[in-house]
Amino acid sequence: MARRCAITGKKPLVGNNVSHSHVKTKRRQLPNLQTRKIYVPELNRTVRIKVSARALRTIDKIGLLPFLRKNGLTLNDIL
Repeated sequence: MARRCAITGKKPLVGNNVSHSHVKTKRRQLPNLQTRKIYVPELNRTVRIKVSARALRTIDKIGLLPFLRKNGLTLNDIL
């Protein structure tokens, strides 16, 4: 599975580790992804999705379906 948020599309960033002597080596900054079961009251069931921590906070605040509508997605797009 890809390290990508199902809703926001956050993915790893690529950059350089820079040492004291200024030698550069590649590094990856991974997003804070969590696999969660989220209850959807409109469907009366739970769905399992991989979301970023920021998306999880917004889902807690406004709900999953309104957040998906705001991002132009449907439930079938993330499952």
